[in-house]
Amino acid sequence: MRFVALGDSLTEGIGDPIADGWRGWAALLARSLAPPQTGVEFTNLARSGALATDLTTEQLPSALALRPQFAAVVAGGNDTLRSGFNVEHTTLALDTVLGRLTDSGALVLTACLPDPGALLRLPRPLARPLARRMRAVNTVVHALSVRHRAVHLHLAELPWTAERHLLSVDRLHPSAEGHHLIARGFHDLLATAGRPLGPAPVPQPTEPPPGTLADLWWMATRGTRWVADRSTDLLPGLLALAAVEGYAHLRGTTDHHDRRMTRATTTALATLPHPTREEPA
Repeated sequence: MRFVALGDSLTEGIGDPIADGWRGWAALLARSLAPPQTGVEFTNLARSGALATDLTTEQLPSALALRPQFAAVVAGGNDTLRSGFNVEHTTLALDTVLGRLTDSGALVLTACLPDPGALLRLPRPLARPLARRMRAVNTVVHALSVRHRAVHLHLAELPWTAERHLLSVDRLHPSAEGHHLIARGFHDLLATAGRPLGPAPVPQPTEPPPGTLADLWWMATRGTRWVADRSTDLLPGLLALAAVEGYAHLRGTTDHHDRRMTRATTTALATLPHPTREEPA
């Protein structure tokens, strides 16, 4: 059994540290995708900062070469955090990845994502445009999951903000417990669908959570690098977004931006090429 994971920092495992790097929900799920006597070969191709288009150019070729039976594709969150966000480009990229993997015989796992503005508790001028973009990407992922018969986890509906312990110190990635929750969610969906699986991932990590000093060390080393990277490719765009949103709020035209994004999302999905394989009615 072969399982390959494509995506960004969420699937890379950030927030779930182990001695030699990151573990993450995909690695936890891999152990449970087949009975113990079968075994699973797991390859994690996800990398921090990846956009949907990066999956098509950098991760998809390697994934197809592995000929997996299962493939996780969880991406799109980074797209919403870029100044050049274009829902049509994101839609086309995700459709390509899901379609190619499905056509190769893999069962694809997808997930919608929580709103980063809500996780970070950003002020309204920043939170609203990010929420608008995240709704658009999640609408796309929902539609593409149906189109490609993927197993879809409603990750956005998990209680991230109500149960703070599910988030890591950066408030944007799951904690070790949050990663376990995601792994169990996918396992439950596959079990409900009648897939032969191994035992479910344990509800909580067996390792103790990082202490305050460990959290501070992470923020002072790896965390500050992430913030620095985002300060160059994200911060200018976010400030521009906030300015536009503030002006729209003063003019009372905020709803216009919401409707425009909805129309763009609908158009992006409506103009996708027809799949070459035969779809069920």
